[in-house]
Amino acid sequence: MWVSRLELRDFRSYESCELDLSAGPVVLVGPNGRGKTNLVEGIIYSSALDSHRVHGDAPLVRTGADHAVIRTTVATGERSTTVEIQLNPGRANRIQVNGQAVGRTRDVVGIVRSCVFAPEHLRLVKGEPADRRRFLDSVMVQVAPRYLGVRSDFERALKQRNAALRSLVAAPTREAEAVLAAWDERYAPIAAELAWGRYNAVQQLSDVVVDAYRRISPQDDEVTISYESAVPAWHSREELASALSEALRERHRDEIRRGGTLIGPHRDDIGINLNGPPARTHASHGEAWSLALALQLASFDVLNRIGDDPPVLILDDVFAELDEVRRERLLDAVTGAEQILVTAAVAADVPAQLHARSLQVTRVDGVTHIE
Repeated sequence: MWVSRLELRDFRSYESCELDLSAGPVVLVGPNGRGKTNLVEGIIYSSALDSHRVHGDAPLVRTGADHAVIRTTVATGERSTTVEIQLNPGRANRIQVNGQAVGRTRDVVGIVRSCVFAPEHLRLVKGEPADRRRFLDSVMVQVAPRYLGVRSDFERALKQRNAALRSLVAAPTREAEAVLAAWDERYAPIAAELAWGRYNAVQQLSDVVVDAYRRISPQDDEVTISYESAVPAWHSREELASALSEALRERHRDEIRRGGTLIGPHRDDIGINLNGPPARTHASHGEAWSLALALQLASFDVLNRIGDDPPVLILDDVFAELDEVRRERLLDAVTGAEQILVTAAVAADVPAQLHARSLQVTRVDGVTHIE
C-alpha cells in the first residue's frame, strides 16, 4: 500500500495543497514550522480518524475556516481508492470513499493504513496513561474497526454516568444507589468491551515489542508490556464485565463524593517495564527512545499481518533524535514498507538510503510551496 496523492483544504496551515507521491522512500525537507508534519498528519488522520498530535478536530481546521478537507488516494496492487474526510468541528464529519458517502464511520478505517514514528511518541514511555491509551486505540481500531464505534459508545456512556453522579451529590443514599445501579447496567458492558479490545491489542503487541526492542537497542535489556486495569482477576469479556460491575458498586460513595467515574478503561494503562522497574521512571533518554520506537515498530508489524500489503510508514522528524547506531537499526527494521514518508529539518539528518525522492518544503508570504 502507498499513498499516490494527498489533497488538503483548510487543514492546519494549508489553505489548499495538492501533492503527488510515489512508492518507495519520499523525504520532505524544510525548516521547522513549514508544514511538513501537517502533510503527514493528514494521512495519519485518514488511517484511524484521529491525529497523533492533538485531541479533537478543531485544531486541525485552519484559523478562520468552517471546516477542513483531507483527500487521500492509496494504491494497492492495481486498485486505487480515494478517501475524503470533511472535518466539521462540533458536528458530524462527512466521509466519502471514491465519491460515495460512507454509512458507518468504521467502514473507512483500514482503507488507508499507516504507522507513524514521531518525537511525540516519547510520551508513550515517559508521559501520562492517556498517551498510551491513545496509542493502543490507534492500533486497535486499525486491526478491528468496529472498536471505533465501541470507543464512541463508551465515551458517551461515561459522560452520561458522570453527569448522573454530579446530580446525586445531595441525594439520599438509598436513592443514589438505585440510580447508579441502573447506570451501571448500561455502563459496565460497554466499558468491558472497550477494555477487552485494548487488552487484546496489548496481547498482540507484547511479543513483538520484545523483538522490536532488540532490533533497535544496542543493549541487551529485558522488556515487558502488560495491560494494567483497576479490575483484577478476569480471563474473559464476561468475567471482566462482572468484575467491573462489582468494583463500581464498591466505589459508589467515593464516586458520588468526587463527582466522577473511578473505574473503567478511561483509567487503565499499559505497563512498560525495563529490566523489572517501570520504564516511565527508570529508563534513560536513549532507552526511552528505543522503547518508543519498539512500540511503533511492533504496531507496524501487527498491522502488516492483517492485510496483503504493509502499511505506509511515516518517520516524522525522527532521525534527528537518534544516535548513529539507532538510526541504522531503525532503518534496517523498516525496509519492508512499500512506502516510507520521511520529514526532516535538514537533509543531513536522513540516511542516504532514503533519499530516492526528496521534496523541499518552503513557506513564502504565508504560503507553503513543495518542490
